[in-house]
Amino acid sequence: MNELAACVPLVQACPALRVARSTFYRHQKPVALPPAPKTKPPSPRALTAQEQETVLELLNSERFQDQAPRQVYATLLDDGIYVCHWSSMYRLLAENQQLSERRNQLVHPATVKPELVATAPNQVWSWDITKLLGPNKHTFYYLYVILDVYSRYVPGWLLAERECEALAKQLVCETCEKQQIPLGQLTLHADRGSAMTSKPLALLLSDLGVTKSHSRPRVSNDNPYSEAQFKTMKYRPDYPDFFRSQLEARGWAHCFFQWYNHEHKHSALCLLTPAIVHYGHAAAVLRARHTVRQEAYAAHPERFVKGPPTLPSLPPEVWINRPQPVLAVADLH
Repeated sequence: MNELAACVPLVQACPALRVARSTFYRHQKPVALPPAPKTKPPSPRALTAQEQETVLELLNSERFQDQAPRQVYATLLDDGIYVCHWSSMYRLLAENQQLSERRNQLVHPATVKPELVATAPNQVWSWDITKLLGPNKHTFYYLYVILDVYSRYVPGWLLAERECEALAKQLVCETCEKQQIPLGQLTLHADRGSAMTSKPLALLLSDLGVTKSHSRPRVSNDNPYSEAQFKTMKYRPDYPDFFRSQLEARGWAHCFFQWYNHEHKHSALCLLTPAIVHYGHAAAVLRARHTVRQEAYAAHPERFVKGPPTLPSLPPEVWINRPQPVLAVADLH
């Protein structure tokens, strides 16, 4: 290009060679080398390599290996020794990838997620305690409620002025006797309240052959059926702002559970009442309803846009935290 430029002007040579003149001029300039990196001089306050090694040996010694740098710093001062500030100890640990929890702490075992499945009534019960506001501020009545997870039927409840393990034991014992629960059939699920986890109740469940189950700590959705039942109760239009006496609260609860068990048509139960499902009358009621719908379809098929009505059925199983399927060895390959 330089030889050509001696006899041919650049204005003509560059277009002929399809090279931009700016490219030509740029290549004529010497390549600038990158500036040498500036080295930061060591701080006069920095620890020497030997001092850093001494501090790390102290921090990792058997005496201090389970202590935080602040604790090590204070302990050494009490012994009349000063090596460096605790912030320097933290920097040294970070530079050596040792900045983690150093204290010897108790490790709690991981809580197991409850996985319960019911395919029929009286297999899994859920129970809880809710407060009903009394006539005065900070005055409550305690409503103990046992709920069958499959049928949503309330087989037992109790109203008291306090929450205690003796009343819980009494309610569970009477309800199991009333429902004639055989040994080894029932699982009783609850949260971790003091009455639920009491030793007398645990011994009673063992004597009755009932398996106990508890929610995980600080997990509110491990007991969803009892919580949903309480919401249905407290959103009733006749639920009062407060109860003037325990007698009034007990009378209201009696009427509510009568309605809930025998009149409330539950959306998760094909609009059947809990009592119908609990006592095995669901199939007959669903067939009778299906007959009515078939007659309506025969009279006006155009009104059934999804075709002929089908016979509904109850869900085959109800669960708390659906169990995960166990994969076979062949499925992993």
